[in-house]
Formats: sequence, structure tokens, C-alpha cells
Amino acid sequence: MSTVVPVYFVSDSTGISAETMGNALLLQFPKVPFERQLRPFVSSVADAEQVRAELDEAAAGPVSPIVFLTAVDMDVRSTILQTRATVIDFVSDPMGVLEQQLGVSGDHAPARLHSVADSQRYNRRMAAVEFAIEHDDGQSVRAIEKADVILIAPSRCGKTPTSMYLALMHGIFAANYPLVDEELEGEVLPETIRAVSDRCFGLLTSPQRLAAVRGERRSGSRYASMEQTRWELSRARRIYDTYRIPYVDSSTKSVEEMSTLILQTLGQRGAAC
Repeated sequence: MSTVVPVYFVSDSTGISAETMGNALLLQFPKVPFERQLRPFVSSVADAEQVRAELDEAAAGPVSPIVFLTAVDMDVRSTILQTRATVIDFVSDPMGVLEQQLGVSGDHAPARLHSVADSQRYNRRMAAVEFAIEHDDGQSVRAIEKADVILIAPSRCGKTPTSMYLALMHGIFAANYPLVDEELEGEVLPETIRAVSDRCFGLLTSPQRLAAVRGERRSGSRYASMEQTRWELSRARRIYDTYRIPYVDSSTKSVEEMSTLILQTLGQRGAAC
């Protein structure tokens, strides 16, 4: 199929949930081209009517759009559901099942997941972000004992984005520390984090991908050479094996996938997530 299919993620909040669940379904159709558009914070009937008009206009085109909807306000949801476009409603059926099972009605209040309504969870996420920034790339080891996880890897293996994702989305106190030539040559953990090796988690990638990523920053350098990336990655893996540190290959997984694996490992260790 070569015709581009319009896709709308419509939400009364940030739209993160609609995008996450919707994209998980769209990935099952790799040969179909999609044009994605986000319509967040549709929190009133007036907002919903405006979005519905946009959807109806798109539905009159050559290819009717697909709409992924996460709106818990019943008036907003019913307004969107009147569109001529195809709507996949992630709230209506699941909410009904939950209400029937629990024997109580839900609040149907928008913006619960990514709001400040749960102040304890929100404050932890913000504190975790501050911790990740302070402890990025080994800049500081102050209060390192508070870390839920310490990501270690050679430079440019994805430590920083993974740390930030864990902090922002899950409230995980994540530090990250680079493995440099001195530790790689000796096949040892950095001395400053050796005492907390039980909280370390390693990242690897392929030599080709690492060379390409480094080449964008320092093209033609030894730092970006295949010989150097092969050497660093092989030594890093030996360190992980020596200290029994779990690790994941970042060349084949997204930040979301790596974070899920890390969270599973933390759960197995009994860490507080």
C-alpha cells in the first residue's frame, strides 16, 4: 500500500498514552505509510467539536483517517465518536470492564496519568530528573548510594537518553557513568562506583553503529574508528561478565524497550521502582 493513511492521536491530556498504544498497533503494518498528528488537551466539548470537524474534513479526502482516542470525559468522547473517521477508543470499553469488576464508577477525570494530581509520584519523577542531570556521564558521585540504577557503557552507547527516560517516565533515580580507556584496559569498574556494582546495568551496541554515531561528532578520528569501537565494546562486555552485571544491546532496542528490561531487572533485585 503506497497511499499515506492519516492518523490522529486525540487526548484530553498529553496524548502520550494514545501515541504509545496507537503506535504499538501501527507497527504491525510496516508496509503502510502513516502520517501522524497529535491533538492533545481536548478537554471541552468545544475543543472536541473543533477536532471532530477537522476529522470529518479529513474523512472526506481520498483516505479516511484513523483516530486513536484517550479521553475519559464522556461528553468529549461522545463528541469525537460522532466523526465519520474510524475511531479506536482506548477508554470506553476498558473503563466499563473495570467499573463492572470493581463495582464502582470511575471519576472520568482527564489528565490523571501525566498530571500533578498524584503529587507524590510527580515529585518523585521531578527529583529523579534532577538526580539524572546531576549524575550524567559521571559528572558527580554525590549521594550515588541513592541511585536505583547506574548505567555504564563506553561513550555514545545511549546512557543519557535511557537515564532521562527512566527518570521522567518512571521516577527511577538513574545515574550513568562512562567506561573510559583506563577502566577498559584493566577490565575493572570505575573505583568510584565499585562499591555499588550491584546497582550497575551495562549497555552495549554494535561496533558499526557506535562508529557511525561517533563519526557524526568526530569524523575520521581514532575515537570513531571500527578498531577502537570493537576494542571498547569487547572490553566492556568482559567487565560486565567479571562483575556479573546485566546488560542490553542498545543497537537493536529502543529507549523504551531498554528501560523496560532495566525495570524488570530492578524488580528482580527487589529495588523500589
